[in-house]
Amino acid sequence: MNSFLIAGLLLVLLGIAYQVGWSRSRNLATPNGVKVHSRPQYHGSLVAIWTLVPTLIILALWGYFGPDIVRSFAVSQIPADVIGGLDQMGLNNAVLRLQSIASGYGVTGELAPYEQAAGESLRSFQLLTSLLVAGVAIAAGIAALLFARSRITARLRARNSVERIVNLALLACSGVAILTTLGIVASLLTEAIRFFTFINPIDFFFGTVWNPKFSSTVAGDYGQYGLLPLLSGTLMVAAIAMLVAVPVGLMAAIYLSQYAPRQLRAVAKPLIEILAGIPTIVYGFFALVTVGPFLRDAGAAIGISVSATSALTAGIVMGIMIIPFISSLSDDILNQVPRTLRDGAYGLGATQSETIRNVLLPAALPGIVGAFLLAVSRAIGETMIVVLAAGNSPILRGTPLEPVSTITVSIVNQLTGDTDFAGPQSLVGFALGLTLFVMTLLLNIVALYIVRRFREQYE
Repeated sequence: MNSFLIAGLLLVLLGIAYQVGWSRSRNLATPNGVKVHSRPQYHGSLVAIWTLVPTLIILALWGYFGPDIVRSFAVSQIPADVIGGLDQMGLNNAVLRLQSIASGYGVTGELAPYEQAAGESLRSFQLLTSLLVAGVAIAAGIAALLFARSRITARLRARNSVERIVNLALLACSGVAILTTLGIVASLLTEAIRFFTFINPIDFFFGTVWNPKFSSTVAGDYGQYGLLPLLSGTLMVAAIAMLVAVPVGLMAAIYLSQYAPRQLRAVAKPLIEILAGIPTIVYGFFALVTVGPFLRDAGAAIGISVSATSALTAGIVMGIMIIPFISSLSDDILNQVPRTLRDGAYGLGATQSETIRNVLLPAALPGIVGAFLLAVSRAIGETMIVVLAAGNSPILRGTPLEPVSTITVSIVNQLTGDTDFAGPQSLVGFALGLTLFVMTLLLNIVALYIVRRFREQYE
């Protein structure tokens, strides 16, 4: 069934339904003083909703049961003696060949004697069922349209019904977001629990050695899964990135919103925001071929050993990548502070710097903290830059001048290739993902505490 054709028919049907409801409502408002409860657009919207619901139900049912019906018909076109010699995989391949013939794309190799006729029959069946389902859906929509039109009266509370349906739709959208989050957490938690049946949680959270083994001659020897080297590398890279991004981004936002001329701001802000549109793989390549060798040579010039791939390299480049997030968001938040607050500070004799420090920043603090939180979350979850620039060395280190590894890099390493999710080698990815989720949750809690504390002090 052609999706574009169905979408076009639905739009036409909805347009007709809305027009019918709108016209019916306008006809009720006669010059003899009849008072209509709702405006015509609400009656039109209500009729359109009534028309849409049964049509979508029929299409959804066909979308759910249709593939099985088509497959059953395709299997019925295969001779019984051929089916008897096929296993499940062979039967699936035979059905796929018939579907390819029916679609007109053709198949490789020679056709079996029955395949051409079976493919033509399947094509006719698909066309017939598509037309039948579309006809039934449109007929149901028209029937619902006529029923909804007959219910339109002067006292019909169409506005209340439409607003109630819109509220339910908004609630459903909110529920999807919440249920998606719960589903992600549940999947991470269940798979992490499976991982902890292989590895002791104490060894995982407090271990200092990361050395997974994908194959071992000793039964039960899964290797060592100490989280601390990965956690230290993640926090080290994120801390360096924030030390670069926060002062530069915040100062840039203050300058653009308070000091920069209009012409300069119109040019500078888009140029800064361009950094946010550069793919992270480009940043990683830039760190690998430019920043890393520069730091290595600069360290050698002053007698310090700096590895070209290190936490310092990854952190600096990641900080450059995060600058637009802090700068743009902080700039927008600072511009939303009421002008009267600044005028009041100037009226009391405060200088511009005192006004920014004592009035503007406290008023914009909740939004600025949100921008910082977004930047920290981006730094913790970044993958491509640390894959190329951090060195992928899962060793517990106390200096940012040497290679490290992070949690996201280890997730990529453990889930790359053929994985059956039956052993700790692949299930550890879910435990690491759950750890990142908990870290982000703690960041949110700390940010909420800071915002509430400063809000109470300011207000």
